[in-house]
Amino acid sequence: MKFKFWGVRGSIPTPGPDTVKYGGNTTCIEIRTDGNELIILDAGTGIHALAQALVKEMPITAHIFITHTHWDHIQGLPFFTPLFIKDNQVKIYGGLDLVTHESIHRALSVQLQYSFFPIREAQLNAHIEYITIKPGEVTRVGNAKITPIVLNHPVLNFGYRIDCDGQSLFFTGDYEPLVNIYNPDDEEYAVLQSAIDAKHKEVTHAMKKVDALIVDSSYTREEYASKRGWGHGTYDSAIKLAADAHAKKLFLTHHEPERSDAELDAIYKDLLKKYPDLGFELLLAQEGAEISL
Repeated sequence: MKFKFWGVRGSIPTPGPDTVKYGGNTTCIEIRTDGNELIILDAGTGIHALAQALVKEMPITAHIFITHTHWDHIQGLPFFTPLFIKDNQVKIYGGLDLVTHESIHRALSVQLQYSFFPIREAQLNAHIEYITIKPGEVTRVGNAKITPIVLNHPVLNFGYRIDCDGQSLFFTGDYEPLVNIYNPDDEEYAVLQSAIDAKHKEVTHAMKKVDALIVDSSYTREEYASKRGWGHGTYDSAIKLAADAHAKKLFLTHHEPERSDAELDAIYKDLLKKYPDLGFELLLAQEGAEISL
């Protein structure tokens, strides 16, 4: 199994001279099994460049797993060229929104409304299938097993574990580890902390011993103090996750839109100095990087 980053930026695309090294496209990850099945995690703006690379392979069958339906994770979907070409098969997977009770179909259909896009859904020539998936239920794509788990974010968000060819990968989508809002001497503290500890155990079990762990790590610890509840993690919380899960490689992703290449380089250098004895390889996700497991 191998994977490639096509988008690693959070919130909004950030093209320009200061983001050339790590990339300015929003989230999209391509996974290829040894049998060459195509699995795509999220459909941010990075999926457009992936689509161009797929032209020579068409007709294709693409399996797109959406972590959640915030814009930066779906906004490239209408620009996924295979949707417009006959004989392509595109399967889009995601959860059922607990508030609106809408299925993953809305990830594409909302964007193709007349007010927002010039092409209607009826004009797409590929065979498109929408598949609603549930937490803990395994979906099979060839030899790959994809297992979703609900992770904390202001909207329903799936983290995905992919097991295939004797290797494993976990991607969190957007994820903010739960934090106890009470002081230790408050009556409610112990009850909430017990629930938080149980969820952390569930999450790290889902990630257990993966070959590659890809985690939303948007903020420094100092930045997080003013952004608690926004739905994103820190560099330190990502490192703790990887350590507790005994992951082999940790990729920090969902880079803040204001973060330049130079700033990311500086943060990475500081992290290596701060954590000199990690039991895993620490890396920053970089657009265009391809990793074989």
